[in-house]
Amino acid sequence: MADSEDNVTIPGISRLLQMDPYLKPYEKDFKRRYELLQKLLRQLEESEGGFDLFTRSYWTFGVQRRPDNSLFFKEWAPAAEALFLTGDFNGWDKFSHPYTKKEFGKWELILPPRHDKSPAVDHNTKLKVVVHTKEGERLYRISPWAKYVTREEKSVIYDWVHWDPPQPYVQIHPRPKKATRLRIYEAHVGIASPEGKIASYTNFTDNVLPRIKDLGYNCIQLMAIMEHAYYASFGYQVTSFFAASSRFGTPDELKQLIDVAHSMGISVLLDVVHSHASKNTEDGLNRFDGSDSCFFHSPPRGVHSLWDSRLFNYSSWEVLRFLLSNLRWWMEEYRFDGFRFDGITSMLYHHHGIGTGFSGDYSEYFGLQVDEDSLVYLMLSNHILHTLNPDCITIAEDVSGMPALCRGVEEGGLGFDYRLAMAIPDKWIQILKELKDEDWEMGNIVHTLTNRRYGEKCIAYAESHDQALVGDKSLAFWLMDKEMYTNMSSMIPMTAVVDRGMQLHKMIRLLTHALGGEGYLNFIGNEFGHPEWLDFPREGNNQSYHYARRQFNLLDMDHLRYCQLYAFDRDMNRTEDKYGWLAAPPAFVSAKHEGDKVIVFDRANVLFIFNFHPSKSFQDYRVAVEVPGKYKIKLDSDEVQYGGHGRLDHNTEFFTETQPFNGRSNSIRVYIPCRTAIVLANEEIDYCY
Repeated sequence: MADSEDNVTIPGISRLLQMDPYLKPYEKDFKRRYELLQKLLRQLEESEGGFDLFTRSYWTFGVQRRPDNSLFFKEWAPAAEALFLTGDFNGWDKFSHPYTKKEFGKWELILPPRHDKSPAVDHNTKLKVVVHTKEGERLYRISPWAKYVTREEKSVIYDWVHWDPPQPYVQIHPRPKKATRLRIYEAHVGIASPEGKIASYTNFTDNVLPRIKDLGYNCIQLMAIMEHAYYASFGYQVTSFFAASSRFGTPDELKQLIDVAHSMGISVLLDVVHSHASKNTEDGLNRFDGSDSCFFHSPPRGVHSLWDSRLFNYSSWEVLRFLLSNLRWWMEEYRFDGFRFDGITSMLYHHHGIGTGFSGDYSEYFGLQVDEDSLVYLMLSNHILHTLNPDCITIAEDVSGMPALCRGVEEGGLGFDYRLAMAIPDKWIQILKELKDEDWEMGNIVHTLTNRRYGEKCIAYAESHDQALVGDKSLAFWLMDKEMYTNMSSMIPMTAVVDRGMQLHKMIRLLTHALGGEGYLNFIGNEFGHPEWLDFPREGNNQSYHYARRQFNLLDMDHLRYCQLYAFDRDMNRTEDKYGWLAAPPAFVSAKHEGDKVIVFDRANVLFIFNFHPSKSFQDYRVAVEVPGKYKIKLDSDEVQYGGHGRLDHNTEFFTETQPFNGRSNSIRVYIPCRTAIVLANEEIDYCY
């Protein structure tokens, strides 16, 4: 293929331009990006024999035990003058085991086995790389490829621990088939218990997985797995990229968690942070070889001014080796089923999204402000992941609205399966903060929920971890605030505040689930209206775990209303599982009535009716429907078991009239109580999902 972009052919670009003709003026940009990708793939073939071995560099870097029990150590430290290995195995002698310098900044060391043929370094013992710089400094470092790091209780710094168990955990359950309708449970292992402590992988496996399965979620997105020295960073300041966080347990316990999830038919995604890295030097990647670059751009380009972290040099061959191997490591060693890529906006643009509002004008997505090195890295990642595992799921966290983010690489897109619909939670918080119920604008809500790029799949959510962090609070707490401490008992009549909060909590979630995307996400605990907010132990709160936990115990108290919200969330997911609206084309919205506060739409031949009016119920209300026949209620937020008022008779049969209405061929008349959401299905259709 010629290097000139004019001669480049992107196999499927005509599909992309047909779908969005406004991209035509930027065809050259797509060609240039695609050619950069093809050039990288050609270089991988020529220099490394293809991406297969290149992305398995964790088999050669760090430490490897060979068949004869000798240990092979390898690092990339281009600016170092000398490298030594020290640790428990040699009594922490700083000079006895030097690495040999190889070409391209590589260093290697072989430790022969002991006389008894056992490896020279025992499982679970500590190691360090000693780096001598050209300036004469002696630095103590953790291998960037370390698979396990731990921290002693009194220590601040993490230690590299050699992980080579005599009987490693063997995963036995096959991966679930790729779900066409993702219902994601976003979770953090450390907070997944009511106790004021860091919870474990084993606790999650034993106590949380069964709840997720019961709730009808078919996918888990695990946060804060990649090792991070600072717990309160929520996992977003990664220090060891190949190590599963040891504060929750061992690598084998994480493997077991994923294996058990697979046995339940649940896929597991890793929240992967390749957008930046912690500035830590002694237990992070920063200044690994003593230079201010190595894995990163030199400052100022290599520093994120708001996050106070380091930014990768995606044009570096060894950085590509490290990051692509990192993705493959998590997918193959731990058997994660895909990734949610964090901080994509920061990667895509040289300005990192700082001080930039995106208006949606296409010129914002092309040109010199785009960092094409990192953009092509993302294309390459998606290409390799989906080639190695066609069922791999990738989700992009991008606030900018980059076009073709979720179109295939062969069309000139970036190749993600989904993007997060980040405007939706912001809209709900804004409404609850700023508007009285009678001022809610149905048209504005519908616009926010349906305003997505055609042909690019979205994950909709009413709230995620972002909304729960300190400084904000959960939707339930916005709605009911301090009354959640005193008035959540079902033994007493609902106060006006709790009644409003309960009903709107269910309606907001169902509307988001049904109208907002092709997938749905919920953050751990919010399904049952978790009170308060999230705050990790830190100096500012006297290292308290009070808000760094999930109070599942509230569910086990039958007299509290939390179990009613839980039951609704469960039945909402189960109803989707039966009727399959997430896999259907976007909904047809037939009503967004500002005076009545009513929204009506159909999707997947299922009819959704929402009455947000605080006080008005409607008798014989005509709603539009396309498919004729007999309809019955399948989900009703007003049911008593969900904390509703039980005003609807579920035995009622609704027959369509051949009276066209609001753009649909037929209509039915229904009773819709105030603050109620109803889902009706056609009894005469075979819903095959």
